[in-house]
Amino acid sequence: MNIQAALIEEKGQDFQMVDLELDPPQFGEVLVKVTACGVCHTDDVARNQVIPVPLPAVLGHEGCGVVEQVGEGVSDFRPGDRVGFSYGYCGRCEACRAGKPYACQENYPLNFSGVMHDGSRRLRYRGREVSSFFGQAAFATHAVVHQNSLIHAPEDVPLELIGPLGCGIQTGAGAIFNYLRPEADSSLVVTGCGAVGLSAVMAAKLAGCSTIIACDVVESRLTLALELGATHTVHAGQVPDVPEAVRALTGGLGTHYAVDCTGSGACVRQSLNCTRSGGTCVILGATQELTIHVESELMGKAKTLAGLVEGLSVPQVFIPKLLSYYRKGRFPFDRLIRFYDFQAINQAFADTKSGKVIKAVLKMP
Repeated sequence: MNIQAALIEEKGQDFQMVDLELDPPQFGEVLVKVTACGVCHTDDVARNQVIPVPLPAVLGHEGCGVVEQVGEGVSDFRPGDRVGFSYGYCGRCEACRAGKPYACQENYPLNFSGVMHDGSRRLRYRGREVSSFFGQAAFATHAVVHQNSLIHAPEDVPLELIGPLGCGIQTGAGAIFNYLRPEADSSLVVTGCGAVGLSAVMAAKLAGCSTIIACDVVESRLTLALELGATHTVHAGQVPDVPEAVRALTGGLGTHYAVDCTGSGACVRQSLNCTRSGGTCVILGATQELTIHVESELMGKAKTLAGLVEGLSVPQVFIPKLLSYYRKGRFPFDRLIRFYDFQAINQAFADTKSGKVIKAVLKMP
């Protein structure tokens, strides 16, 4: 079938709106009419080839929509179902069978190599095969998605809100609920208050942290962080030493936990040094290089530094929990979202990069 999609042919270029050919769903796959798709930092990382996704490619991995057709072997979904998309996993490896699909041995090929589970592609442009990011390629009017990546979307939540839960929001909240599991009255600093970081702030409030410090260089994000549950803010562009500022807010000790969402090695090191002896720092951003003094900054102070994938979330289990909090007014993630028409995709990315918007979501025609 012919569809419209936002295509990237060369590293770093703007998205081009083009007509593509999309093959029908194969075994275990579903064809979805896309309703909306979130804009995520990981899409920009792929566009700039920090993660070398084969080009040309259609990005987009926080999609949602309505099922139009199912392939053979699909039993849990049928035409008319409302669904959200999340990451791909094989379902067969040791990690998947242990209930840890976020640690799937096939994580990289299924999400970043541009191919589907059977190793083939579904998209073509002018006779050339096109990569599908995360096995979704959700910056498009239609997408073929493997059933492992789908979540049933409830009828009582607007469908266009479901997409962003599939990556960024579940990553931030999952770091708190699934990994750190902070004790009540504990302290935490979140560095990088985009959608991932602010989701961590909201989750930390729910978890009962008594000191929640938001750190960023955009004043409007810090203001929103206070509204969503942060107790203090640190403007990293206005203080000479962020760890010292954090220690001043925590009796000179530093926080029990740190969550770094920046994708910057220098910021990760800073976040690690914000924690007290025995503290834990988690990395959620796609960070390339990190230099630390292991003895004085990590091992010698009995600290833990961990890299998490998707907040260690099992989407089909965790996203319904987040929606339950949302219905009760305890996890107002919709306050992070601004909607854009699909045709305004380049503006949505620009506004996200500048800090003008927290979570841009594209609405498809």
